[in-house]
Amino acid sequence: MIVRISSEGQFRLPDGDAERLNEMDNEAVAAVEAGDEERFRSLWDQMLALVAADGKELGDDELEESDVILPPRDISFEEAQGEFTGEGLIPD
Repeated sequence: MIVRISSEGQFRLPDGDAERLNEMDNEAVAAVEAGDEERFRSLWDQMLALVAADGKELGDDELEESDVILPPRDISFEEAQGEFTGEGLIPD
């Protein structure tokens, strides 16, 4: 899975991590819908950490279509309420 973090870059994420990222995405949607900003922040940090730790950053000359585009690292909770809805960022 190719993941882009807005304003940062693209990462190739192993298939096993894609499922974990999707689970955290679904949990983040639930946190946003519940108005639980603290829980959302924790999950958002975990999502970004997973991509950074296990993903292999693609070079500037390796442009590939992204399967998932994550919002910027500094997304506000109000902005998250518009992004983390329904099936979330990663459709099931």
